[in-house]
Amino acid sequence: MVQAAAAQNHIQYFRPYDQRGVNVFETSKNDTIVYDGLKLRVGGNFTQSFQSLSHSNDSGVPLYDLGNGFPLAQANLNLDFQLADGVRVNLISYMSSHHHNEMWVKAGYFQIDKVGFMNSELLNNLWKNLTLKIGHMEVNYGDAHFRRSDGGNAFWNPFIENNVMDAFATEIGAELYWQKNGVLLMGGMTNGEIQGSVTAQNKRSPSVYGKIGFDKVLAEGTRVRLTGSYLQKSSSINGTLFRGDRTGSNYQFVMEPAAATVTANAFSGRLSPSFTDDVSTFVINPFVQFHGLELFGTVEFAEGNSAVENGEIQYAASVSDAPKFNKLEKRKFDQVAVDLLYRFGKEEKFYVGARYNKVSGTQVFGTATNTTAAGGISQGTRADVSQERTAFGGGWFITRNILLKGEYVTQKYKDYPAGDILQGGKFDGFVLQGTIAF
Repeated sequence: MVQAAAAQNHIQYFRPYDQRGVNVFETSKNDTIVYDGLKLRVGGNFTQSFQSLSHSNDSGVPLYDLGNGFPLAQANLNLDFQLADGVRVNLISYMSSHHHNEMWVKAGYFQIDKVGFMNSELLNNLWKNLTLKIGHMEVNYGDAHFRRSDGGNAFWNPFIENNVMDAFATEIGAELYWQKNGVLLMGGMTNGEIQGSVTAQNKRSPSVYGKIGFDKVLAEGTRVRLTGSYLQKSSSINGTLFRGDRTGSNYQFVMEPAAATVTANAFSGRLSPSFTDDVSTFVINPFVQFHGLELFGTVEFAEGNSAVENGEIQYAASVSDAPKFNKLEKRKFDQVAVDLLYRFGKEEKFYVGARYNKVSGTQVFGTATNTTAAGGISQGTRADVSQERTAFGGGWFITRNILLKGEYVTQKYKDYPAGDILQGGKFDGFVLQGTIAF
């Protein structure tokens, strides 16, 4: 019989969605839950914001008429299944989000931490340090995705928004982990795109990635974690490592055109480097806790192109005197982000903090891919640009399932070309957010 109701926390090797999941990264190999049969855990997240933001630019392009108000509420439905001893399934659905207002599935995967079903003592001993994840799942590149807001799930993010260059993707594949005495090794491979496909395989290649790290409590109240992650993808039609979010930004409509809509302009305040093809990227994430003081950082180096920049899009043979497009040099982007927090009070119910985040690199403007008419393909023009964000905020865990947080944010856009909507751009103001997790 499937058990639900009160026994929600009896899922093995599981990250709680509430305050207990804050600063949890990969699930550990600690075997603390006794398996006593098939279980279903039903959980959810709900987030509602109030924003008071204003924006401006120097280009003269009209901006969205921003005013104080409540953006669309976001909600997630979380289903977790204990299928066997050490074997669980996770399935998350977005019930409402800023990009997809309708309900749709984020991802689902198996996680295997025990292999007793194999009836092999050798494998049982080997698996004491191994974890295998298989499915359509969140790619474990870097550590920032463990602290980001994800639709209705804003509980693990101490601030309102994610990094300006937001590394997040859900792809089909597998990840194998080895953990012992605080050392973490992980290797993964996915199909390299957000959706499955059985065609045009000569234009697609898998994402291959890995992580190495150290995570250790050195003394009471002192924890140090340091990881490095690398991802390589030689070709794809629609790679989405830095634009894989399908829920949307928590700064709604900032720096968007006057005719913006919730669905079409869902990712306000973020920078996508347009690396859909031939991507190489590396990130280092330090994390230090000393009693209530907490520091989390991101140092990231990424390079890639779009398919048209790589010369993979050419005019049809029927177009006379069509030019030939060669592969261009890869563009590069760098990112630095630092969160500094102080958590205090009984059970660290309160926190205050600051975040600094800067992204700089070479962006492409005006690419076009019409292959059937002369003048319809363009590899675009390039310019070195940057975005810089500073945020000051704080939060109150009213209970372990209810969080109220807020921040003051300012973000500036530099070196965008004349006539671009982001030329001389800036936004600032306050955002308050209430979020529930269970």
